Amino acid sequence: MQTALDFDTTISYQYITMRILADLPDADIRWLDDRAAELGRSRASLLREAVSAYRDRERDWLMQGFGLWTRFGKGVDGSAFESAARSAWSADEAGQETA
Repeated sequence: MQTALDFDTTISYQYITMRILADLPDADIRWLDDRAAELGRSRASLLREAVSAYRDRERDWLMQGFGLWTRFGKGVDGSAFESAARSAWSADEAGQETA
C-alpha cells in the first residue's frame, strides 16, 4: 500500500524538501566536499544555504531592509530611536558650548 509520501522526498521540521539531481564539475564537487568537511556539515546543507543566499540577493531592496532593526536586536520604533538620537546630539552640543 502506497502513502502520499512514498515519492523521493524528505520531511524536515516544518517543510518538505524535494531531492534534485544537479551536474557539477568534479573540481566543484571536490571543493564542496572539502568545505563541508571543514565546517562539519553535509554537502546538501551547503547547497541549500547557497540557494537561499542567491534567492535573498534577488529580493526587492525594500523587503531586504524591512524589519532590519528588529532582526539585529534594535527592536524599537524607528521614530522613537530617531528622537532619542537627536536628544543625545542636542545634549552633546549643549555640553560642548558651555565648556
